[in-house]
Amino acid sequence: MIVVFALVKLLFHLATSSGYGYFRDELYYLACADHLAWGYVDQPPFSVLVLWLVHHTLGDSLLALRLVPALLGAGTVALVGLSARALGGGRWAQALAMSAAMAAPVYLALDHFYSMNAFDLFFWTLAAYLLIRLVTVEGRSLRLWLALGAVLGLGLENKISVLWLGAGLAVGLLLTAERRWLATRGPWLAGGLAIALFAPYLLWESAHGWPTLEFMKNATGSKMAKVAPLDFLANQAKILLPLSLPLWLAGLGYLLLAREARPFRLLAWLYLTPLAILALSGSSRGAYLAPAYGWLFAAGSVALERWLGSPRLLRLRPALLGLGVGLLLAGGALAAPLAMPVLPVETYLRYAKALGLAPETEEKKELGALGQFFADMHGWPEAVEAVAKAYQQLPPEERSRARIYAPNYGLAGAVDFFGPAHGLPPAISGHNNYWFWGPRGWDGEVLIVLGQTAEALGRSFEQVEAAGTIDCGLCMPYENHRPIWICHRLRRPLASEVWPEVRHFE
Repeated sequence: MIVVFALVKLLFHLATSSGYGYFRDELYYLACADHLAWGYVDQPPFSVLVLWLVHHTLGDSLLALRLVPALLGAGTVALVGLSARALGGGRWAQALAMSAAMAAPVYLALDHFYSMNAFDLFFWTLAAYLLIRLVTVEGRSLRLWLALGAVLGLGLENKISVLWLGAGLAVGLLLTAERRWLATRGPWLAGGLAIALFAPYLLWESAHGWPTLEFMKNATGSKMAKVAPLDFLANQAKILLPLSLPLWLAGLGYLLLAREARPFRLLAWLYLTPLAILALSGSSRGAYLAPAYGWLFAAGSVALERWLGSPRLLRLRPALLGLGVGLLLAGGALAAPLAMPVLPVETYLRYAKALGLAPETEEKKELGALGQFFADMHGWPEAVEAVAKAYQQLPPEERSRARIYAPNYGLAGAVDFFGPAHGLPPAISGHNNYWFWGPRGWDGEVLIVLGQTAEALGRSFEQVEAAGTIDCGLCMPYENHRPIWICHRLRRPLASEVWPEVRHFE
């Protein structure tokens, strides 16, 4: 049965992989994959390395890119079912837990496109499953400890938020009976292995002046909208599907209070510690905590199955648990068009309006007809076509010297991905890792600039001419109707003065 649920999850994501188009972050990830390194301003290297392998084996079509998150999503669902089984749950408990994982809108969204987030969901859920297995053998399996250390280390090489998971594990070991494990070598070997796997990224950070700390500071201060703790908590029910709220709350209560769940109590702290860190930060996105629900779905399903095992309810248990599975899957089907681009835009807009839902963003950004997630899948080919028209205005002798300056990694990634088909040169930008890649051979003579004003550019260049406008339709408003300029002869030294000033980590 676990295989069936995982296969359904996989096939659903593959069938809907084309969506509206490439997502902003996918274009940036592809650019990063052309510049393999031990780290990047906004992420560790693991997911980029995997994408490099995908690109060089399967290509860079939407189906090729989204095969990996689809497989990871299927794996996450399977691990939730395996966790329910390891906690003592039968077939119905496993089915209920996997239904909750399949139906969660945030899981549907994050497993739809290529990013580190689908890996993150998988690594957290796998780590929890290994902990459940360790509990069942009373922490005596060195093989399981080493596997846990490898998962935590690779998870950190994918996304540093695994540190929150590590904090939860540390708190759980200290506050539960499993503190006795600290007298054995298993936890220490696991921790040492995780640190060893994480070390290359830390060395890259140190060698480059810890740019990720600057990135996090800037994003928290100027990009992310403020979120009160209660709003953060309320948002969890929304992104996980309100119908699943009783299930994962029951799982948390079961892990904290039930006598038979006492050996697994550290799993409660594995959730509560990241919850406290994120809710109290004041600017965390709701999806940051999404990886911490797999084991709560499993525990809640086991708790419900056992409660329905009383003599009076035993005969009704299959029907009641089956009803729960049906309700969750039906709720997930209703929520899917809000989490994934499965409907034509006009149909989606009518659907959202019928539900009384307005476009949303968790950043300080103006919105158009679509929320930020869907808007960031629109307009990239059109934007690059407009840039290509401006480029063609250059005399042939200037084209080889020209570069294209984009204000952010989305537009820069779009130019690098779609541009070669139009004969465009590489994009340069001061945004995140594009800044580290530098001017990419630009000599300061001819630059096509996207956005900005003639006045601002006139202070930097001797000649500035309007060359077109970006019209990207349903894209984010701050990308739309932006001017395109052709600029000649930079007034100041590029390497020593200009390039340090364009650095923008956010």
